[in-house]
Amino acid sequence: MRLALDLFSIVAVCAGVIFFLAGTVGLLRFPDTFTRLHALTKADNLGLGLVVLGLLPQVGSAGAALKLILIWLLVLLASAVVSQLIARAIPRAPRDGSKP
Repeated sequence: MRLALDLFSIVAVCAGVIFFLAGTVGLLRFPDTFTRLHALTKADNLGLGLVVLGLLPQVGSAGAALKLILIWLLVLLASAVVSQLIARAIPRAPRDGSKP
């Protein structure tokens, strides 16, 4: 049973790292701020969720597991708020290419 939990942890953490890398590639490759924000918020939230899910079987107590889940929820809330603030601070250009 311990081997199965260890394998689950390894797979979940590796999948989370892949999503973190995908978000980073999106940050570097996408053309504008809105698409970069979208890539980062979606990929990083899912990546952190998978990392936390992978770490949950490895913690020793329910209190430590609760702390991991609370940290993940705090990051979800913070990333949503910060991405909204950044998106609202960016002036929007018209779609037809004319000057605002």
